[in-house]
Amino acid sequence: MSDAPTAPVITGAEPGSFPHSTLAERQPAIIRQVRDASPYGPAQHRALDDLLRSCTEGVIEDLPAHTDPADRARWHAWGLADHVGTSWFEVPWLWAESYFYRVLLDAVGHFAPGPWQGVDPFRSFKYAELGSPETREELAALDALQGKSPEERGRALLHGSLWGNRADLSFQLSAEGAESRDATPGLVADDSDALWSLLPPDGTGTLCLVADNAGRELVPDLLLTAHLLAEHRIARAVLYVKPWPYYVSDATTADVVDALTRLRSASGAAAEYGDILWSAMADGRLTVRTHPFLASPLPYSELPDDLRAEFARARLTLFKGDLNYRRLVGDRYWPPTTPFHDVTAYFPGPVATLRTLKSDVITGLTAATEAALAAAEGQSWRTSGTHALIQVNPRK
Repeated sequence: MSDAPTAPVITGAEPGSFPHSTLAERQPAIIRQVRDASPYGPAQHRALDDLLRSCTEGVIEDLPAHTDPADRARWHAWGLADHVGTSWFEVPWLWAESYFYRVLLDAVGHFAPGPWQGVDPFRSFKYAELGSPETREELAALDALQGKSPEERGRALLHGSLWGNRADLSFQLSAEGAESRDATPGLVADDSDALWSLLPPDGTGTLCLVADNAGRELVPDLLLTAHLLAEHRIARAVLYVKPWPYYVSDATTADVVDALTRLRSASGAAAEYGDILWSAMADGRLTVRTHPFLASPLPYSELPDDLRAEFARARLTLFKGDLNYRRLVGDRYWPPTTPFHDVTAYFPGPVATLRTLKSDVITGLTAATEAALAAAEGQSWRTSGTHALIQVNPRK
């Protein structure tokens, strides 16, 4: 019998819970937004209406008959065969969310032969961020870092990547400044010293960076990668993105191209970072990788052998964002003081996570931090997006 820690799996069954509201309110809203964002035809509108009814009133259904046999087999291996006929609210929340996006893509014709095949239904939302005034301000803020030491720039860029679309603030903060000392610190766990110790400036080793969101959140990830390459803290970076549009804003290869193009079209330091990345793509020091499992409904403890081998060879695998955190530690109601090292002990190599808290799952807090957060905010700190963490398991 395994001695790995365990806890109840999160589902959407409890009315009033964050997962329940996501399934009952947020996903129907996403369907309506997708329907209004593109000039879909009658068949797609009908399919989206059917999906809306299924999510709110019905049960999970099998993939349609036209589904590629390999994709059907993959989803059945991922648990679909066991969940057909079950309420969306009764299956694991991670599974329900992932399958929702798979069937949403099917409803708009993303996988079927035809004019809409391969079209990203979320592209307009993601692309608009790159041209926003906020993005211009965030990129302009990079110029202020150029007079700083490499260590100071690294800390600022790390926090820019951590906070995502709060990067305009994070670029101007050192790691010390970003860690508040009050009763409810924004940074609830900080293993940044351990993270930097795994990336010494010796010009060797590979960083596997498993991306989260596109747009304004992918840009800081790319900037951090450029810094690590330029300062010889890594010899190579592999950026893992989703194989198809997922969770509205998750990054795909097309989103990486958009982000790199946006950096190179900027001025000052942002353009310099863009050139570093463009050159790194050309000579192989930066590569983009995807895999069907990255959009699966399963935790990373069930990594397929090929991904497991790639992560095992890396100097560090860095997971970005809330969804990747849920998959890394397991989407369960862990006691917050459950050690991060224990729930990631299965991982084949050194692993780190940069995560802004947007869901209930959490591990690795001290008892004092948990008590302070609960006293000040009840349980809202888990999902408000106003707290973040940097956690590392060096696997030594």
